[in-house]
Amino acid sequence: MNKCVDINCDLGEGFGPYRMGDDAALMKVITSANIACGFHAGDPSIMVKTVQLAVENGVDIGAHVGFADLQGFGRRVLHLDAAELRAMTWYQLGALQGIAQALGRKVQHVTFHGALGNMCFADAALAATLMQAIKAFDATLTVIAPPMTEMESAALAAGLAVKRVVFADRAYDDSGLLVSRKLPDAVIHDEQRVVERVLHMFQERAITSQSGKRMPVAIDSVLVHGDTPGAARLAGLVRARLAQAGLQVLPLSQHRS
Repeated sequence: MNKCVDINCDLGEGFGPYRMGDDAALMKVITSANIACGFHAGDPSIMVKTVQLAVENGVDIGAHVGFADLQGFGRRVLHLDAAELRAMTWYQLGALQGIAQALGRKVQHVTFHGALGNMCFADAALAATLMQAIKAFDATLTVIAPPMTEMESAALAAGLAVKRVVFADRAYDDSGLLVSRKLPDAVIHDEQRVVERVLHMFQERAITSQSGKRMPVAIDSVLVHGDTPGAARLAGLVRARLAQAGLQVLPLSQHRS
């Protein structure tokens, strides 16, 4: 069993004078940051500050690509053609890579936010378009993808490196996809339940749906949502519990293949 585990989080999700989450506190606990690239959230100044925090704390830098939907925080579905999907992906990757390069670092991974992420999990054609866009931009990027999804399959088919992520505080359905936030108990709020659930997933190498269906999967990383109240405390509890169980908490770039 892989004894390494990554803790990743969506960060840099403010805009202008508005902030969401305690990025500075989270950076001291997590090992990989998925940074908003100005479409669903974030702006140049926030992106620079978030990358600087990652550099200071030895955290891997990743692009969190989303729809151009500031008002809806990227959680509203947009129907774009393949050319538009490629262009928006390249634009966001390029923006973050430019900032990272100026600060002496490199974007190391990519994942997708909100509605775009959910669509990528379930839509094979859309997932293939996005993975080919990533490959054309930088074939060395790692894709962080949930197991048992079209996103995982498309990334592998494109020849990209893939790391599998589970969600600390989100419920799963019997297909291994996330339960819609519109449905009851889609988000788990009890801290202790979240911590023990994460530990169980890593120990069992499986996810369990709301109905109790057990699905064995490969797991490399756990996502803690940065916009959850008390996210830094929760991430710290998750990290401490995983370390207590004998898992080594490291950025994905330091995991052994």
